[in-house]
Amino acid sequence: MALCGKTAVVTGAALGIGKAISEILLHNGAKVVLLDVNEAAGKTLKKVFDKQFGPEKTIFINCNVESEEQIKAAFQSTVATFGRIDIVCNNAGILNECEWERTVSINLMGVIKVTYLALEYMSKLTGGQGGVMLNTASTAGLGPMPSCPTYTATKHGVVGFTLAMAAASTALGYGIRFNMICPGLVQTDLLSSICNNLGQFSEMADVVQKHAEKGALDVCDVAECALELVTDETKNGEALIVNVHGKKYVTFRKF
Repeated sequence: MALCGKTAVVTGAALGIGKAISEILLHNGAKVVLLDVNEAAGKTLKKVFDKQFGPEKTIFINCNVESEEQIKAAFQSTVATFGRIDIVCNNAGILNECEWERTVSINLMGVIKVTYLALEYMSKLTGGQGGVMLNTASTAGLGPMPSCPTYTATKHGVVGFTLAMAAASTALGYGIRFNMICPGLVQTDLLSSICNNLGQFSEMADVVQKHAEKGALDVCDVAECALELVTDETKNGEALIVNVHGKKYVTFRKF
């Protein structure tokens, strides 16, 4: 998929991985809608991108992925501004075992809400032009992270949901590819605050810290993998692991 003339919507776009994904999409010619609950960071990033790419290339919308109404409004604004939606990157997420219900709401339910609402604009069954949805999962979605059981559960959910949606799209003719990136530890605010958000598993903070000391990815490494999954039209139902040792695709059992 060539990105010139395409419109991408990125959730959790203001900081970290979402910011890096947004930037690499812009570098490759896409227009990007930046969705985030952090209004100050989002507006600041919009100004940076305006200088770098031009003000017509992005819009920022304050959006909480827990709110169906805000997601709907964001998609309506996207179409009103850019006329189409070709790419959706479900990236918004938190890690907080103290607020496990909110973690489930954002990390898993948010992905599902955004996906189902995006189908109304993107699916060829409803008059859309197809495209690609990219979900930010985690290596914690492929194996247990004992210090963060709820986070682990949400990322396993994202993996399963993505695989099922990829299969459903093929069977029903949505014309949409569904893929996921599964990063290891990444240098973000989430990583720097993780030991303060372990709740009843705080006694495992030293284990997390020792793991982090072995090395963490730069967000740009994750963004490069995201670009690969977005642009390579042969990729559907794929999970790309990226960590300090490199990257590799996961093989899943086919149904």
